[in-house]
Amino acid sequence: MSNSAVYLNHMALINALGYRHDDVLEKLYSGDTSGMQDYYTKLNNKRFTVGTVALELPLIPESLAKHNTRNNQLALHCLQQLKTQLDDYLNRYPAHRIGVVVGTSTSGIAEGEQALSHHLKQSSFPAQFDYSQIQMSSCAEFISDYLGTKGPTYAVSTACSSSGKVLASARSLIDNNLCDVVIVGGADSLCDMTLNGFNALEAISEDLSVPFSANRNGINIGEGAALFIMSREPSDIQLLGVGESSDAHHISAPHPDGDGAASSMQLALQDAKLSADDIHYLNLHGTGTELNDSMESRAVNTVLTSNTPCSSTKPLTGHTLGAAGATELAFCWLILQHQTQKLLPKHCFDGSYDDSLPAMHLIDNQQPYSSIETAMSNSFAFGGNNVSVIIGRNKV
Repeated sequence: MSNSAVYLNHMALINALGYRHDDVLEKLYSGDTSGMQDYYTKLNNKRFTVGTVALELPLIPESLAKHNTRNNQLALHCLQQLKTQLDDYLNRYPAHRIGVVVGTSTSGIAEGEQALSHHLKQSSFPAQFDYSQIQMSSCAEFISDYLGTKGPTYAVSTACSSSGKVLASARSLIDNNLCDVVIVGGADSLCDMTLNGFNALEAISEDLSVPFSANRNGINIGEGAALFIMSREPSDIQLLGVGESSDAHHISAPHPDGDGAASSMQLALQDAKLSADDIHYLNLHGTGTELNDSMESRAVNTVLTSNTPCSSTKPLTGHTLGAAGATELAFCWLILQHQTQKLLPKHCFDGSYDDSLPAMHLIDNQQPYSSIETAMSNSFAFGGNNVSVIIGRNKV
């Protein structure tokens, strides 16, 4: 439980929906799936439907060439969006009081794949390849080196809950007076290993994913990044609660009754000192797999209410894996920050809700909601590693 209030002062993101806040919001409201594209892996030329970032990404500076990965380019795009705000914090706080905590699951694996392919053909790795590119710490170290920060810098890699769990880690750095400011979030990029790995688990949908549908048959993978600036300085959006659990039910399958998921949601509510009725929107983990959707609907029914407005945004972006927690919390941040329309992200699926699941209030129309003051985001991972994060509008 936090010792003092902490805030998510600023946010930047990039994914299949784009990066401009207004554009991303409109696409969330309308359920725009145009960012989902065909992707063919070089390994076996297999086709996948994925959420891609089509924008040309900024180049890593030559002085930081060892950090040259697509993952870090996604993070750099976010850093450039936040340049004005970051410059201000860097001028006001000592470098050793600014931390970096980033979640990822792929890091520079794509560059590792390219390097290995080169080695198989040439019996040597390419000159530009640096082994540190594929380490999980790469993105956090790049951000620190790029900004010149000297505070605690590390990565969290717990599969799909990675960049949700970083919120608890970053808050702890501030609570324990190790940092005044933390750059916190996540980044993940597409790579053949991940796509073929999930395909080997028979978890990939060849077409658009349809979470909570009776016809669901798997996930789509995506790429993206989202970064927040966290501090004690009051601003519009406050981090209210984080709940973490680890049920360790199975190496890749969730507990069928959603026990671990329910536990993380309950702990987040306790941490935030809120009740179920206080949650005005829930961003579901909502992967579109048979087991995940089944257990999450049970967890939601146990902890919240069947009237809690909720949706999965993964059909719009793909499952961005280690970046999913931060990406989907960024969507919640946008909704709370921009209250003009009082709309929520549309739940995109085929409309055939699985009647064997407990009822949920999936957002299927765009009637304005009377109150949107708090939002919860769920991220559940392999090994039963779960996190739920609650943020809210600062009422002070």
